[in-house]
Amino acid sequence: MTTTTLEKPAQSRPQSYRFHQGDRILPFAPAEYDARLAGLRAILRDAGLDAAVLTSMHNIAYYSGFLYCSFGRPYGLVVTQTESVTISAGIDAGQPWRRCHGDNITYTDWERNNYWRAILSVTGAGKAIGYEADHMTLASKGLMDSFLKPASSADIAPATMRQRMMKSAAEIELIRAGAAVADVGGYAIHDAIRPGIREIDVAMAGRDAMELEIAARFPDAEYRDTWVWFQSGINTDGAHNPVTARQLQHGDILSLNCFPMISGYYTALERTMFVGEADPASLKIWEANVAAHEYGMSLLKPGASCAEITLKINDFFAERDMLQYRTFGYGHSFGVLSHYYGREAGLELREDIDTVLEPGMVISMEPMLTIPEGQPGAGGYREHDILVITGDGNENITGYPYGPGFNVVG
Repeated sequence: MTTTTLEKPAQSRPQSYRFHQGDRILPFAPAEYDARLAGLRAILRDAGLDAAVLTSMHNIAYYSGFLYCSFGRPYGLVVTQTESVTISAGIDAGQPWRRCHGDNITYTDWERNNYWRAILSVTGAGKAIGYEADHMTLASKGLMDSFLKPASSADIAPATMRQRMMKSAAEIELIRAGAAVADVGGYAIHDAIRPGIREIDVAMAGRDAMELEIAARFPDAEYRDTWVWFQSGINTDGAHNPVTARQLQHGDILSLNCFPMISGYYTALERTMFVGEADPASLKIWEANVAAHEYGMSLLKPGASCAEITLKINDFFAERDMLQYRTFGYGHSFGVLSHYYGREAGLELREDIDTVLEPGMVISMEPMLTIPEGQPGAGGYREHDILVITGDGNENITGYPYGPGFNVVG
């Protein structure tokens, strides 16, 4: 299918146009996006708003399927009670339309702020506008007010976050597949570890295995941003420390972190490992963290609050005089999420989050202890599983083993 409609004659260099070509391929069926949009339209009605102007990667991907690549250009999704229109830059040609649910308008960059003119063509001026205050910059908010001249505006980011917390059956199946892909990466890393190999070499083995598995499982998907953080020795002290060329040594503590990305949905597998052997002090800390991991997973049930779960795991570590080594929360939501966009911050296992778990939520359990250099057992210890909250408990969809029995390798 090819549809190209210029909103002005070509010779006048249009401010925007429609460039629709090729077959549409999305990660979910149209009915899935229709249901999500129905939820967003209910949010707008409840707030007395006429239109949503969404600008974040996670919300645009969630409601339309399109995951943009900004490179300094703005992108958007405008949703009214009757329309859903992605706004994309001319550099992307027809790809945004092929990968979105609904309409798509391409804006041109030879006149400043054609992006906002394209949005205005959908919303009209003087309407009540919902936007994402946690994503829109002050400069963008000023342009929105200048071009759209809204009668009123309101932050809808918290409401959209609450909608994204509750996963559909189709989302859960995609997340389940992602967890299985992460397991494949974990086993590839397990097989690659040996003294003398570099962190980067091990990371590439895991990444390559995951990308091949994603391509086999999802032959029609777009492939991007699957990655591995594989850390050794002192590099394990932070959960997100980048890969280096450090060579592995016998007795090193290791941190395996596999992150497959499928159509904007990131999943994760994280494990503590050792090269060859774990000394007694390290083994004691590792086993304590594994015990906290197992205890934490047992707490993930409908009706339990994030804060309540966090405090119970805190008590578990405090009884072992290890709470002072905890560095961050014990878990977070999964869905449209990545290291550079998205965060359902209302579903994190922290003391200040009182969200109550419900069936259909997907959350990790990932306790981490960091022992400073110079102390016995120095390094970062972390286990990470993904769990789906069910009617009476949870389902663990991570399969790669944790603990010393499998993860002393090389």
